[in-house]
Amino acid sequence: MSANQHICEHCGSPSVQLKHVTRSFGKGANLLVIEGIPLWSCSNCGESYFTAATMHEVERIKTLRRSVAVSRPVSVAAFEAQAHA
Repeated sequence: MSANQHICEHCGSPSVQLKHVTRSFGKGANLLVIEGIPLWSCSNCGESYFTAATMHEVERIKTLRRSVAVSRPVSVAAFEAQAHA
């Protein structure tokens, strides 16, 4: 196994891929969007998870949001299922 290959923490499969996702925290005036969060995803069992180090960094960003975040206008839409005739 190469040094860059990871094993799924749930099923032990080497079919784990690193993805980068965007997540939102809070709402309204307290909304914070964090982009580029590393997420491990297993194509064998379907589980996805963040490492402890990633979660610590997310918490650090949330704590320091005033000094590390930039303001951007954001459009928000609600998903509404269409009734099928």
